[in-house]
Amino acid sequence: MCLASILLVALVRSAAADDLSVFHPASRPAASIRDLFYLVFGITGAIFALVEGMLVYAAWRYRRRKAGNDPEPAQVYGSQPLEVAWTVAPLLIVFVLFLVVVRSVFEAQEGNDDPPALRVQLIGHQWWWDVVYLDEQPGAGVHTANELHVPTGTDGQPARIEVELLSADVIHSFWVPRLAGKTDLVPGQTNHMWFTAEEPGTFFGQCAEFCGMQHANMKLRVVAESAESFQAWRKNEAQPALALANVTKGRERFLSLSCVNCHTIRGTAAHGTVGPDLTHLMTRRTIAAGAADNDHEQLRAWIADPDSIKPGSEMPNMRLSSAEIDAVVDYLETLH
Repeated sequence: MCLASILLVALVRSAAADDLSVFHPASRPAASIRDLFYLVFGITGAIFALVEGMLVYAAWRYRRRKAGNDPEPAQVYGSQPLEVAWTVAPLLIVFVLFLVVVRSVFEAQEGNDDPPALRVQLIGHQWWWDVVYLDEQPGAGVHTANELHVPTGTDGQPARIEVELLSADVIHSFWVPRLAGKTDLVPGQTNHMWFTAEEPGTFFGQCAEFCGMQHANMKLRVVAESAESFQAWRKNEAQPALALANVTKGRERFLSLSCVNCHTIRGTAAHGTVGPDLTHLMTRRTIAAGAADNDHEQLRAWIADPDSIKPGSEMPNMRLSSAEIDAVVDYLETLH
């Protein structure tokens, strides 16, 4: 009953906008994981039904009866067929599960021999994701944060995305349920994984390893789009930031603050790497690793008091005046 309820809730959840369900895969590795779950759930469910059914039958068949109508059930000792059955059957079940788990693990880790269409480095920080594009193409080496844009593929052939996973501080875990299984990001170690996105859309992810106070607000979005849209996005990301004359005051104020020690805005003197690259901040849909929408009000609230959105955030309150906050926000809103 409990397992059925969990399955029902998960299936209903798969229809939600922020779909984190493994039952709605959009890639081959994720489909393999879902199929494995169904198989294990079916086998264990059948065993559960069989055992519970025998218990219920035995309780009913040999229940207490009136005096004189309560003969002792037939006793069975040393039945060789039964001993063989309850020894061999569990071994066969475990062996079958072992084989299918190994097959699924190899499918998820090794995949196919197709050359990667894109190579990306993902670095986990407390509590955000640094995304670096590695391929020797226009836009190689550019950084973005908390949103991973990938192509879906061409001519019906899904694009293979290879990801290097590193951590800047503690153990994190990359998990986008509709695209792939979990893979840890471990300090001092480079892990690898791959996935495909076989349909366009936004796929939601979450750090799956407790990594501190704001672990729950370390979210990630994978935006899968056509090859043309992806190249256009990447071309824009490779450009330096705009320097519009009407926001000079906010730009100068931003560059005068210690924000430049943590953030990079290409084309300016800001070259920090502790926090997210802000060069194209306004192309992202959220701020603070998915903790708030990226709109004027939330951006203003984030700069005025980061703890109001993400308690414990590493970003300090700069104690700016209201006018200074407005000027800085006006400048940041030009970073498309």
